[in-house]
Amino acid sequence: MKSDLFYKSPKTILNKGTGFLSGYTHSLNPYTGCSFGCSYCYVRKMPVALFREGEWGNWVDVKNGAASLLKKELNRAKTKGNVTIFMSSSTDPYQPIEHKEKVTRSLLEVMVENPPDFLFIQTRSPLVSRDIDLLQHFKDKVRVSMTVETDREDIRKHFTPYAPPILARLKTLQLLAESGIPAQVAIAPVLPSSERFAEILRPLVNRVCIDDYFMGDGSGGKRTHKMGLQALYRNLEMEEWYDPSAYQMVYKRMRQYFSEDELFLSQKGFEP
Repeated sequence: MKSDLFYKSPKTILNKGTGFLSGYTHSLNPYTGCSFGCSYCYVRKMPVALFREGEWGNWVDVKNGAASLLKKELNRAKTKGNVTIFMSSSTDPYQPIEHKEKVTRSLLEVMVENPPDFLFIQTRSPLVSRDIDLLQHFKDKVRVSMTVETDREDIRKHFTPYAPPILARLKTLQLLAESGIPAQVAIAPVLPSSERFAEILRPLVNRVCIDDYFMGDGSGGKRTHKMGLQALYRNLEMEEWYDPSAYQMVYKRMRQYFSEDELFLSQKGFEP
């Protein structure tokens, strides 16, 4: 998706972990907005998007001076106790503009020099593999969570046409595993998938988090319902997948290949 770029100079970069992210001391967002523009993204209904001109996905704010800010704020935060960071809560840190701007990479460089106690990176982009050299410095104090909502490319195109292809994400997980980077798959939200999904994931990760609109959008699914997503399922004649019980089928399939202690539901799967 072609997005309008804006360059902003924020006053802060580390935000207190609250709500769904209460297990973290801080969240860290290198950008505001996200050009992947996924149809189901809960951020569409948050103030950051609602009080902004332009459709979600059509604009991205690049945070100037992010690394300098983080250096100061991270030092300050570490004097007060443990620091655990979730990157990112309302954007993808590896969306396409990161190729050019390298804001996320600059933040990682700061954290390599002064590591937090734990860093969680949530993305759906193969670009994360570019930073393997930095991620290796964190050893077991980092986890890359790769969103893979389905193994079906036709479903990916229907719900998230501007997001990276599924195969590219799977190849990235293989690269991360070969490089010794702790990683998980986030089936979040659960989208229609095939019976082979678990078999495909098994060689790539030993940790899978399953989440859906009803557990994970912070409002029991009400926020997502307002976005009219049910129509997307209706167009595919797959309305049974838009149901609070749909995740149970995916969990059952995963249990054929993953042990119970390798599977996590909703918030538990995103905690440090």
